[in-house]
Amino acid sequence: MAEQLAQQNAEGSRDLSTLVDASAELQHLVQTIWRLRQPDGCPWDREQTHRSIGKNMIEEAYEALDCIEADDAAHLREELGDVLMQVVLHAQIAADAGEFSLADVARDIDAKLIRRHPHVFGDADADNSDEVLKIWDEVKLAEKAAKDQAVAAVGAAPEGLLDGVPTHLPALMQAQKVSRKAAAVGFEWETVQDVWDEVAEERAEFEAEAPGSPEREMEFGDLLFALVNVARKEGIDAESALRASTAKFRRRWAAMEAAAREAGDDLAVCSTAQLNDLWDQAKASE
Repeated sequence: MAEQLAQQNAEGSRDLSTLVDASAELQHLVQTIWRLRQPDGCPWDREQTHRSIGKNMIEEAYEALDCIEADDAAHLREELGDVLMQVVLHAQIAADAGEFSLADVARDIDAKLIRRHPHVFGDADADNSDEVLKIWDEVKLAEKAAKDQAVAAVGAAPEGLLDGVPTHLPALMQAQKVSRKAAAVGFEWETVQDVWDEVAEERAEFEAEAPGSPEREMEFGDLLFALVNVARKEGIDAESALRASTAKFRRRWAAMEAAAREAGDDLAVCSTAQLNDLWDQAKASE
């Protein structure tokens, strides 16, 4: 028992040391970004606004995601630094404008995490991930109700259930978030088979429209939306699933190009039969 307690104390000391190091290094980063924004700092950094660098946040996040999916820890460390820089820079821009500070950002997300994890910091119970997600949705709905009540008290219109889902998200991700929010309040199919029936219905409606028409395009969107709901019901992230399939296609296509070069051929002039043979070879090699 004494050895076990000693080991736990040692581990706790290491964890505390790591937290202290992280705090010090984060403070250095905050000071560096602050310095760059000073009158005698970097002209480019001083000129930036939330809007001027808004897309950088998305680009850096996707570069980090590429590293995650490639299991590239070395480059992930670098890309996470780029993402963190975006957070600190936006916070500094806001602080310079008197809007909020990085401390406000950290305080708000800390409070939200504690509020949305009552099974850790409160009296709720959750034995698995599904129960955690249910609690998460319930807490978010309660937060929205409280916010709506506050808004109504000053005579303003409350935010719609789906208004909190950013419209600039990738289409599959946006669709899954929208459908999950609707399902959280009871707008949901009972079974996965029910959703597959919806997919069949949407396909029939798609095929009933004239090829090349705007109506056919809209029905195709409905078909994709129905498939996203299949993914959600199955516990699959539609965005990640399509990214993985696209990455697989790219790998196989690269293998086809390599095989064609080795044979002295060019994919651009290969026949359909040749392309299919190369595809089968690439697929078999996996």
